Amino acid sequence: MMSASATIATANRASVSEQSEEQKMVKKVAVSSFLGNFIEWFDYASYSYFATTIALVFFPSGNHTVAMLQTFGVFALSFVLRPIGALFWGNFGDKKGRKGALAISIMFMSGASFLIGCLPSYAAIGIFAPALLLLLRMVQGFSASGEYAGAATFLGEYAPTKKRGIYCSLIPASTAIGLLVGSTLATVMTASLSSDALTSWGWRIPFLMAGPLGLIVHFIRTKLADSPVYASMTEALDDKQQFASTTKSVSPLRELFQNHFKTLVISFGACVLNAVGFYTVLTYLPTYLSDTVGMAAAQSSTITTICLVLYVALVFGMGHISDMFGRKKVLIGACVAFIVLTVPAFMALNTAQFWPVLIVELAMCATLTANDGTLSSYLTETFPTSVRFTGFAFSFNLANAIFGGTAPFIATWLIYTTGSSIAPAWYMVAVAAVALVAMILSHENTDKDLSRI
Repeated sequence: MMSASATIATANRASVSEQSEEQKMVKKVAVSSFLGNFIEWFDYASYSYFATTIALVFFPSGNHTVAMLQTFGVFALSFVLRPIGALFWGNFGDKKGRKGALAISIMFMSGASFLIGCLPSYAAIGIFAPALLLLLRMVQGFSASGEYAGAATFLGEYAPTKKRGIYCSLIPASTAIGLLVGSTLATVMTASLSSDALTSWGWRIPFLMAGPLGLIVHFIRTKLADSPVYASMTEALDDKQQFASTTKSVSPLRELFQNHFKTLVISFGACVLNAVGFYTVLTYLPTYLSDTVGMAAAQSSTITTICLVLYVALVFGMGHISDMFGRKKVLIGACVAFIVLTVPAFMALNTAQFWPVLIVELAMCATLTANDGTLSSYLTETFPTSVRFTGFAFSFNLANAIFGGTAPFIATWLIYTTGSSIAPAWYMVAVAAVALVAMILSHENTDKDLSRI
């Protein structure tokens, strides 16, 4: 007969073993979340940083500005399907589980990116080249629409409540690292390859890399267990003998729009600054500095690379700060900072001097991390488990479709039509004001129990 002390020891060993398995699972979730977002944003970085080259390959024109507008127009149009994709993948993830949606979407997303690297040029097949580029970018946008929200939801539901902010900050950090690698690769390739080599084959390399990376992430995700929060929800509904009928008759989409519409609108408002700020500061500014301000492309790429290193470090810090002081306060602070600092920052950028531009970009990146490092945990906590993936994905992707994907195009158009190089700054100030109103109307949900149905 086993003694009491032996029984306790056995129970303790079982508990330690269970905790160890949970920690291993959290690490796997973190790795898959990191890599999935890395692929998505490395792709977007590559498209933005090689925008001038892509314009030459797919949109040959005597007018450089028109070619750039066409290139950024494809970038913007690829976002049209993101809200639709968000509803599709969000509904899938809320009904069937987080890991299944993420495992499938990564294959479409990385596959589309890989095929972009295989496309023939305008010189080879004429108008079909830009048409195929647009088609593949729309497939990529549709598939990627569930990646950021799904990965943040998945990781947030695994994370300890008191550390949810810093855990979820891994998602924006992975996007920044994707941009960092893209920026570094663009800098190295621009410096080491001739213009002809870059135009003929060099720009294809980052897109082709998405293929094998996507296969790795897919394999990892097929080995994961679904989040404990989602599992608890389905078990609770099973206990009430409601789960079978609920999943068939009550769509997460219907529940979201009928019961959480106000929350959805506020979340959308909170996302608009992130959309414009992220795409302007981290992907458009290198093109702005080289095409509008007149800085050497190598200098602007170097500045971007330095800023992204700081960005990655600060985004984790902002996640931790939001755990300490609350998401709402940090996000309001970011809105105010953008309203006050953006116009003076763009004026300083127009000096085209390396050190002033570097300091200004560093300040803008630091401000953006207050928003970006907090938003993923804020949105994860905003919606209940039954519609969390859908609510997060739709509000985030709708904001990115309307304001994020169009940011480079609108910035280029504003400069072209107004003749003012700081016109994009006033646009960002207006967007920050909208986000500030939304955050004031929002609720503080830091430390919320995500297992609550």
